[in-house]
Amino acid sequence: MIISTLVAWAAWWAVVNYLDPQATGNLSFWFFYLSLLIAIVGTATLIGFGLRRLIHRHDVIFRQVSISFRQGILLGIAIILSLLLQGQNLFTWWNFVILIAILTIIEFFFLSVRRAPPTQ
Repeated sequence: MIISTLVAWAAWWAVVNYLDPQATGNLSFWFFYLSLLIAIVGTATLIGFGLRRLIHRHDVIFRQVSISFRQGILLGIAIILSLLLQGQNLFTWWNFVILIAILTIIEFFFLSVRRAPPTQ
């Protein structure tokens, strides 16, 4: 996961430095946002997993990774959507509050549908 996150950051850096949005059109914006999303998700997942591993040493690692990955995706979506809104001059505080509220509801949904442990 560390290697793929570093590759994603390198891809984002390459997009920023080597693609001209004027020449390539919307394709460079897609590459920019997609590589940034993957890099943010990877970084947030690694940081979240590291913190979870320090705090909850006795939990199952797979559960910690899946929770960190889910929250990394939500954080990445929040950042990318905020950047997209800012690029369209639509980023306002109430749009940000609505975005965070929607992502919080999604997180609460995932927390509420936890599987019950198997019965014996």
